[in-house]
Amino acid sequence: MTLQLARSSVGARLADLEISRAWLVDPATGREGPGEIVVTDGILVAVTWLEGADADGVDAGGVIVAPGFIDLHAHFREPGNEDAETIATGLAAAAHGGFTAVCVMPNTTPALDEPSVLARIRAAAVLSGSPVALLAHGAVSAGRMGEQLAALGELADAGVVGFSDDGAPVRSASLFRNALAYAGMLGLPVVDHPEDASLTEGSEANEGLVATVLGLRGWPGSAEAGAVARDLALLAEVVAEVPGARLHLTHLSTGSSLDLVRRAKAAGLPVTCDVTPHHLALTDEWIAGARRWSWEAIGSDGAARDPWRDGAITASPFDPSLRVNPPLRSASDAAACIAALVDGTADAIATDHAPHAEVDKAVEFGLAATGISGIETALGIVLAAVDAGRLPLATAIAALTTGPARVLGPRAPGGDRPRGLVEGAPADLVVFDRSETWSVSPDALASRGKNSPLLGRDLPGRVLLTVAGGRVAWEIDEPTSD
Repeated sequence: MTLQLARSSVGARLADLEISRAWLVDPATGREGPGEIVVTDGILVAVTWLEGADADGVDAGGVIVAPGFIDLHAHFREPGNEDAETIATGLAAAAHGGFTAVCVMPNTTPALDEPSVLARIRAAAVLSGSPVALLAHGAVSAGRMGEQLAALGELADAGVVGFSDDGAPVRSASLFRNALAYAGMLGLPVVDHPEDASLTEGSEANEGLVATVLGLRGWPGSAEAGAVARDLALLAEVVAEVPGARLHLTHLSTGSSLDLVRRAKAAGLPVTCDVTPHHLALTDEWIAGARRWSWEAIGSDGAARDPWRDGAITASPFDPSLRVNPPLRSASDAAACIAALVDGTADAIATDHAPHAEVDKAVEFGLAATGISGIETALGIVLAAVDAGRLPLATAIAALTTGPARVLGPRAPGGDRPRGLVEGAPADLVVFDRSETWSVSPDALASRGKNSPLLGRDLPGRVLLTVAGGRVAWEIDEPTSD
């Protein structure tokens, strides 16, 4: 593979880029294989697929060129908690992770419940100089208090891509039903964080063996599945009157929840969902000190292995970076998340990037703020699943590109243009090397949030270059040629 890049500062427009003898993945057409691309003045002017002798020696184990990733769910903390993340540092982290578009959630201070807050966020994005596209979900309720609807019409006119009270569920079924109807008339989805808070108050970890052994208060899977069932029942009623109503369920983490979505899709309901990298690959046994991937925690008989009996405990327990919402689940639930991606039940992989300042994480496990700083490690986690044979590469790339674009619809970057390697369009690309690993360390992360359970671990897939809207968003220090 040869990568030739005209040297320019990050954010400046690309003058020239040629990548030869790489493995191209185009989820818009379903095609992957050896190829070459040429970018001139920021425009993808040529995509050439190699065949026969020209393709000899090029395989999917080396340099990959794919469309830039879209993250449907990230927390950039600005305004209100800039110690944890700013728009500028969040966009830099996104670019490092291969993302060229990010949807930020509205649980800022103040909440993104009116156009003026959206304007502040957009101004910060422009000031950052990053070419990564910043999209935003507006709040469902005023102040995210769950008492009355936010100004959904004004937020839609201002350009939000959906409505969510994420960080918390919409507890009132009546309010949620009205939000589905109103948002449906506006042509936008409601994005729900499914959780029955009456079952999770005071909970610290997934209800099961690990929580019991460690003395942590259990968080039942039924708290998520019950909320999913409620949301789907309300959607079925609303869509009969408002055909444009759409529901997106974010960070699903249990097999039961995903089964409900699978059946709802089969019945024709307009529902989509995403799963996170950490719910695919990590399990609750990590809280006890295990450090194996989820697929390594399942025995040949399909049953979960006991980490204490088989020597999997290699680290100290209660790492607060592992406290997330929803909590890390069992190995069987993680397998269900992967299976949902493979069979199309899960439409997208979304990071739920949740950076925190050290003061909010370096505390007792049950008191730690929930969330993982994960936008930079997402690709590596997903590639670990690919390397293990659990997830096809093409499926993984689609879940990071065309899947999220379909969820966003016309408000996705590029609008109705296919999320693929499209000649004549502004280049929107990520280039990464599957044969290389990188070490996760605080210094290696562009995010202000260093709260990752993967610190000190090597991950596959080093991002070499991210191009967003024809401009360099991230690049390695030196051009590569081999």
